[in-house]
Amino acid sequence: MTLQQLAYFVAVADVHSFTRAAEAVGVAQPTLSRQLRALESDLGAALVDRGGREGPVLTPAGEAVLPLARRMLADMDSARSAVAEIIGLRSGRVRVGATPSLCIGVLADVLRVFHEQYPDVRLELVESGSQPLVRSVVRGEIDVAMVIVPPSGVDPALHTTPLLRERLSVASPAAGRPPAARGSMGIRELARRPLVVPRQGYDVREATLLAFAAAGETPTFAVEGGEMDAVLRLVESGTGVAVVPDLVFAGRPRLRRTVLTPPIYRTVALARRADLTPTHAVQMFRTTLLSFLAELSAAGGFPGDVQVLHRPDTAG
Repeated sequence: MTLQQLAYFVAVADVHSFTRAAEAVGVAQPTLSRQLRALESDLGAALVDRGGREGPVLTPAGEAVLPLARRMLADMDSARSAVAEIIGLRSGRVRVGATPSLCIGVLADVLRVFHEQYPDVRLELVESGSQPLVRSVVRGEIDVAMVIVPPSGVDPALHTTPLLRERLSVASPAAGRPPAARGSMGIRELARRPLVVPRQGYDVREATLLAFAAAGETPTFAVEGGEMDAVLRLVESGTGVAVVPDLVFAGRPRLRRTVLTPPIYRTVALARRADLTPTHAVQMFRTTLLSFLAELSAAGGFPGDVQVLHRPDTAG
């Protein structure tokens, strides 16, 4: 049982709709439904009757759990407030950087959760490629950044926490014919498809072109340049296909994921200056991020092939 699951249950009880409850807590409806079923499984009883004509209604077990859930959530809010008073999180600033695909796939939800917990801490977001973000961290322009670990390793001036290992897959429009009958696609087959790639500086662009070079193939470009969101929209419209991180498939029903073979993986890490002691606000952002990733993984909320590498209770 997690507090997040209880919050989802309370939201459903309040609005009598899975769709509106998901909107209220800021998650996709399938994620909310999976979390609620996991809570019911843990408790050993259904909390919500999903067959009502006017929307979901609470079962007797749900009626019994609801006041307890409200009290537990209120107690947690009180605990956060007490700790925030002690460690000074009533003010402060966290400057966070991330690549566009990580902003789409993870960071937006993490920032929402952190802001709800610490509304008086000022959040600043920088969206860029991994290399510019690393330079900004080293220069002290941002506090932490979610970056892609390069094959050569990270800058020795940085302290890094490995977060995720994710696969790169082929995105195509869900409304069209599948790009590969077997559900997987090799580089040679991909070379025969019109390809949409982001602008230079994107790690996923470099990884894609390296895979083509290693296979001795030349890509056929439909569109080059643009940010990740533009690439995804071009794919949805049928302009071409794209090699993208699995995280970006979350909440995009107009995209179809096809496994790329041989597989291409990348590691995402949280980076900060090694010679600086992080502030309390930065430490709590890190804790919030790790907890969010762990809970999302436990609930099966990651799309595709994504593995969490660091847990909240591990050191580092």
